Amino acid sequence: MKSAATAVSTIVALVLFRALCDEAKTVISAEDDQSIRVDLDLSNVARRVDERFLSVAIDASLITEEKFMNLLNSPKLRTLTKALIPAFLRFGGTKQDFMKFNPRGRYFQARENSSRAVLGNLCKRLELPPLLENRLKQEWVLQSKTLLLEELEGKYKKTEFSEYAVDLLYAFANCSGLDLIFGLNALLRTSENTWDSTNAELLLKYCESRQYVMSWELGNEPNSYEKKAGIRVDGYQLGQDFVHLHQILQESAVYNTTGLYGPDVSQPRDHRKDLLTGFLETGAEAITACTWHHYYVNGRDTSIEDFLDPHVLDTLATKINEVLETVESVSPGKKVWLGETSSAYGGGAVGLSDTFVAGFMWLDKLGLAAKLGLDVVIRQVLIGSGTYHLVDDNLDPLPDYWLSLIYKKLVGPEVLKAEVHTNSGLKKLIRVYLHCTNKKSTHYRQGAVTLFALNLNKNEVTISLPVHMANSTIDAFLLQSEGAGEQSLYSRSVKLNGQVLKMVDDRTLPPLEGRELTPGEHIKLPGFSFAFYVLIEAGAPVCK
Repeated sequence: MKSAATAVSTIVALVLFRALCDEAKTVISAEDDQSIRVDLDLSNVARRVDERFLSVAIDASLITEEKFMNLLNSPKLRTLTKALIPAFLRFGGTKQDFMKFNPRGRYFQARENSSRAVLGNLCKRLELPPLLENRLKQEWVLQSKTLLLEELEGKYKKTEFSEYAVDLLYAFANCSGLDLIFGLNALLRTSENTWDSTNAELLLKYCESRQYVMSWELGNEPNSYEKKAGIRVDGYQLGQDFVHLHQILQESAVYNTTGLYGPDVSQPRDHRKDLLTGFLETGAEAITACTWHHYYVNGRDTSIEDFLDPHVLDTLATKINEVLETVESVSPGKKVWLGETSSAYGGGAVGLSDTFVAGFMWLDKLGLAAKLGLDVVIRQVLIGSGTYHLVDDNLDPLPDYWLSLIYKKLVGPEVLKAEVHTNSGLKKLIRVYLHCTNKKSTHYRQGAVTLFALNLNKNEVTISLPVHMANSTIDAFLLQSEGAGEQSLYSRSVKLNGQVLKMVDDRTLPPLEGRELTPGEHIKLPGFSFAFYVLIEAGAPVCK
């Protein structure tokens, strides 16, 4: 009897255990529900950004030795840059306030006919021979280390540049089809601490004689002048300096309608807010757009967790809104730009800012900046010292370059509304943005929209679209790191729909083609990935 009773109690225990397991599985699966619904509003354009919204910078450190400016004549770099148009090209950064134009005369005489030459012939003639390119690239690696040390020590050497460097920079911008913005030195001061424009006028006169069409900035991060150079310039005086430059430009036959951008302050904090307000009160009328700089983290003490942390990404919205409120209160309607931006300040984060994981910060910044009302975002840096560049020391494209290129191809300037709905804790980890599809992308019909999404979560997520969209043909452009697992986030290569992206040769980019999803097929966004989805048959009236 005892054995029979024992057997019965064992069976009952097993049944109860199984029931508890089934209940636990149900709870786990409910908590682990990796699906979201995305609502799309195609009825109106929420914002419209400049068609050059995604723009790039060349760090002024490249000019510290003029020979390195010849790298801009690399056919490979030209090919990569041309593919990013339309865009602004900002030449500036910390080093611009330690540069002085020193004309030597001979370049102007030797090259005076180049402005009359057919642009195509000029661009061809300036191309860098492979042997010289390789030597310069090797030397630039050593130069970058010297510049990084200068940055770490906070001791900046003064440097001079000639007409030759200006010619090379302008030729690069012109041959690549970018709109050049040149950053002038604001630390050339008089005994009364006003800006001394003598050297700038010398440069302007030279550029005017060459008919170089370009825009201007004055100074870089004026809030740090005291730390970098022992000079304090308040916002009121800075505004006066810009008014002075604006008057000089007004008197020029070439630059009287040119753009003037500033003050390129760091993100709002303490006295920087006062500096921006004071600047706008005296100088707002002189500028075409108000510029400020943003980095999420300090490159020297950040981690991969920061690059994937939604709370870190959300700090950008706070900063954008602070700047927009300040500008709107003093100069209503003035356009606002992110005049310099990347993932981490201090030259970037080694092993992170030039890898696949940096794309989460970059793509979210592009989505959020457009959504909240910034007009242009200038990426630091196309080429220059540090580790947040778009091309590496061999001038090969890094993951953020490919991301920028696909963004340019698919995303138009019209910002639409998209919202994530979910019962799980995924709302912060899945981030979505919606634009009209780039109308210059001839592959897609009028009315198409582009949804781009980031998955900061390690698990795959299923995205459901509204019923009327569910049967639309969708082209998916899925970007993942090369390799598997979290370690692959450190990869300096990226896959588009499973294929590693590489240049075909120095003058040819690979075709960037989407994978067509069958109508009704659920969108599956793998863990730690981001993607662009073109809803070809969306038929959005506001996108036609």
